[in-house]
Amino acid sequence: MSCSITLKKISYKNENRQLFSNIDLNVGHQEKVAIIGANGVGKSTLLKIIAGLKDSYEGELQLFHNPILSKKEYNKFRSDVGYLPQDVNDYFLCPIVIEDVMFNLRAKGMNKEEAYHKAILILENLGISHLKSRVILELSGGEQKIVALAGILITQPKILLLDEPTNALDFNTEKRIIDILNSIKKSMIIVSHHKSFIEKLAPTVYKLEKSGLEKI
Repeated sequence: MSCSITLKKISYKNENRQLFSNIDLNVGHQEKVAIIGANGVGKSTLLKIIAGLKDSYEGELQLFHNPILSKKEYNKFRSDVGYLPQDVNDYFLCPIVIEDVMFNLRAKGMNKEEAYHKAILILENLGISHLKSRVILELSGGEQKIVALAGILITQPKILLLDEPTNALDFNTEKRIIDILNSIKKSMIIVSHHKSFIEKLAPTVYKLEKSGLEKI
């Protein structure tokens, strides 16, 4: 199986404390993997390392079998990786839903008409086209999560990194996100403490410990 993500002996020290060490992981093409663990063990930090947002770690990160030894090398693959943070409140760059979902395409030089058309399609696919003209800060937490996901999916990444995607969501919104993620054929790493959510989405689950990842 071709690997989208490979971690070899990844270790991370937070100030003077060793957060985790000797992390080995292979995530295959279109494989969905979940990572669980106690609060403070470093799940979000590990996800940020894979997302190219932290570089002060030891060990080796590979994307599509390419060793990533610097931010410059990571940037070659950045458009292939979509990262959804746990808190999306500071994630948005535009005040209106449709403008924010279009933003990354416009930043890459796509004309406004084409970007708008693609944004409408992704909003329809996610079942939130009725939100297109809404002010993002006036949306519920669940609506904001799906809008943020739309802004990621519109760029067609090959890998999704999702940090607690159902945190503090109501039952119906959680079910909607489960349905969306199950319909997506992409490699995924999902950090979550929500057991029933993981069981419905990720067939492979690892527990993060200070000494490494344990498959469960």
